[in-house]
Amino acid sequence: MTSPVRHLVQAGRLDQLFIDGEWAAPEGTDRIAVVSPSTEDAVCEIALGDERDANRAVRAARKAFAGWSTSSPQERAALLGRVHTLMLERAELIATALATEMGAPISYARSAHVPLAAEHIRVACDNLASYPFRTQRGTTAIVREPIGVCALITPWNWPIYQITAKVGPALAAGCTVVLKPSELSPLSALLFAEVIADAGVPAGVFNLVSGTGAEVGTLLASHQQVDMVSITGSTRAGALVAQAAAPTVKRVAQELGGKSPNVVLPDADLPRAVSLGVAAAFRNMGQSCSAPTRLIVPHSVLDRVEDLAVAATEQMTVGDPFVDATTHGPVANRAQFDRVQEMIEAGIDERAKLIAGGPGRPAGFSRGFYARPTIFSDVRTDMTIAQEEIFGPVLAILPYGSLEEAITIANDTVYGLGAHVQGADKALMRAVAARIRSGQVHLNYPAWDPQAPFGGYKQSGNGREYGIEGMEEYMEVKSVLGFYD
Repeated sequence: MTSPVRHLVQAGRLDQLFIDGEWAAPEGTDRIAVVSPSTEDAVCEIALGDERDANRAVRAARKAFAGWSTSSPQERAALLGRVHTLMLERAELIATALATEMGAPISYARSAHVPLAAEHIRVACDNLASYPFRTQRGTTAIVREPIGVCALITPWNWPIYQITAKVGPALAAGCTVVLKPSELSPLSALLFAEVIADAGVPAGVFNLVSGTGAEVGTLLASHQQVDMVSITGSTRAGALVAQAAAPTVKRVAQELGGKSPNVVLPDADLPRAVSLGVAAAFRNMGQSCSAPTRLIVPHSVLDRVEDLAVAATEQMTVGDPFVDATTHGPVANRAQFDRVQEMIEAGIDERAKLIAGGPGRPAGFSRGFYARPTIFSDVRTDMTIAQEEIFGPVLAILPYGSLEEAITIANDTVYGLGAHVQGADKALMRAVAARIRSGQVHLNYPAWDPQAPFGGYKQSGNGREYGIEGMEEYMEVKSVLGFYD
C-alpha cells in the first residue's frame, strides 16, 4: 500500500499550492497538522495559503477564463476524460489518503469514495458531449454561457467526492475555478490537483489554495472578480459565505446540513427497511449531510423495529480503517467526536430510550476518535437529537400513529436535503414522497444515481449539484432576440 504522505513529501506538495498552472510555495508561513483520526497523531503538516495566495489564484482564473470559456465542448470533454482515466489509475493512492486523513475504512474508500468521485467526472464529460448550449424559441436564441470564475469550497467528510462534484461540471460548463478544500482533510485534494495538472489543464483554469475558511474562504466569497461561489458545509458556514458574497451580488450555491427522515410505511418489508435504514444512517460513520438519521416507524411495530435495528448494529465492525474487515472507522476529527458525544449525552438527558451504543469509545479503544454506533428509540420530534444535525453514528427512531402524523414528523425540521420512504404500495410511496419537503426522496433504497439533481429545501441550502442541473448551476442564460438560423 503506497503511502500518500510519502508520495506528497517526495513531490514537495505538502509545502505547495497549485496556482496558474504551477506548483508554488504560499506567500505566508502558516502551517497546519494533518491528524490521523485513528491514532490522534499528526501524520504531516501542510502549508496554508492566505489572502495574497487567494488573490493570485483569482487573477490567474480571471486571465484564463477568456480562453477556456470559448474552448469547444470537445476540448473540455477531452480534458475531463483524461482526468477520469488518471483518477482510476491512482485510485488506491487516493483511497489510502482518505483512510489516513479522515478515517474512511479502506474498503469503503475503495468501493465508494473514489469510484463515485470519478463518476462525477465521467458524468460531466458525458453531459457536456450532448448538452445543447443554444436552443431556439421562435426567433429567439436561448444561450447558456459559463458564469465565470468560480470559488469552490469543499468539506472534510467526503473530500474527493465533493471536489469532483463541483470541479467536473464547472470545467464542463467552461468556467475557471479556485478550489479551497477543507484544511482538515487536504491530502486527497493535493492528489486531485496532481491529476488535474497531469491531465494537461491550461494554466489558470484550475487553481488550489489550501487555507482556512475564515481567511481564504471569506476572501473568495467576497472577491469582486469571483462570479460564483459554491460551498458544501454546515448551514452556519453557508450563511457566512452568503453574507460575505452579498455585496458583490454573485451567485451562491449551497449544499448544507440535513436531518433526513426515513418513513417506513405499514406495508414495508420491515427487516429490509430497518437493516438498510441503519446502514444508510451510519454510512461514512454518519458523516453525511443527507444521512437518514430519523427512522419514522409505525408505533404498532416499534418493538420489532428496535430488535432489527440493534441486530443491524451488531453486524458492524468499528476499527482501524486500514483493516479490510473494518466496516466503520473513527469519526474524522476531534471537534466532531466531541460533538457526537455531546449529542449522545443530550439524548440520555432528554430520556430517549437508548437501545444500542452510548457515550465513549467502543470496547478496546483508548485512543482515536472512535464512537459507538448509537440508537435511541421512542424519540419525540421536539427532542434535541431529533432536531439538530449530529453528523455522526447516532440514529433516532420516532414512532407514529397515522400516516398524516408520519408526514408531519418527516417535515418537522429546518432542513430539507434528503428523505427516504419504504413500502410496498408504489402509489402510496409516491404520494408520501410528494408531500415531503426535501430535494431528494429515495424510494425503497434505490441505487445511487449520479444524474439525479442533489440539493436542499429550507436551511439545507439552494442550488443543485449532479447531472444536467448541476452543470447548469455554473451557467448564465442569455436571450438573443431576432436570431435566425
